[in-house]
Amino acid sequence: MEEFDYAKALEELESIAAKVEDPSTALDDIDRYIRRSDELIGRCRDYLRTLRTKTDNL
Repeated sequence: MEEFDYAKALEELESIAAKVEDPSTALDDIDRYIRRSDELIGRCRDYLRTLRTKTDNL
């Protein structure tokens, strides 16, 4: 399984936000970007929960 890169995910989310805010972005693309952002946000939350669990157990 590929290791999750939190910083890279945040960069992609910022890029998605810019694309969604761009008036020239097609509605079909916005739907795709929103689905991808939901996926990334979920993975970021999981990553942060894992880190919190690890630090709580120190």
